Amino acid sequence: MSQNEPNQGTASQARLTLKQLSNVKVMVIDDSNTIRRSAEIFLKNFGCQVILAEDGFDALAKISNEHPDLIFVDIMMPRLDGYQTCSLIKRNSRYKTTPVIMLSSKDGLFDRARGRMVGSDQYLTKPFTKETLLEAIQTYAKLSECNEQEDE
Repeated sequence: MSQNEPNQGTASQARLTLKQLSNVKVMVIDDSNTIRRSAEIFLKNFGCQVILAEDGFDALAKISNEHPDLIFVDIMMPRLDGYQTCSLIKRNSRYKTTPVIMLSSKDGLFDRARGRMVGSDQYLTKPFTKETLLEAIQTYAKLSECNEQEDE
């Protein structure tokens, strides 16, 4: 599986256009200010609304207020790592369908498998490019929108 391949077959649905991305709310959870700011710049250039969080605890506090459509989470963080954060998000019935994409400098089979075990939808290897972020957003924001309509 390449770093850009989603885990779930439903990701082949229609992708969002750049104009539609302006309605997408994306959360980036990373303890690196540089990574957070880089992702924020890329995502804002696509027109996305961006929410930043420094770690899992910060993210969990913001998720309930912000209701992101898509979440990017770094794996290696202090206090609450990305696996734990993803697991907590996916265990919450309100956010279990929110796509969570793991970000990591590790590209091992074990790391990818562990990400799937906690419910992540995709695994991107750092350094990421704006193209890989855009592809993930176009794929999963559409899925998130479909899941929300099903829940209503």
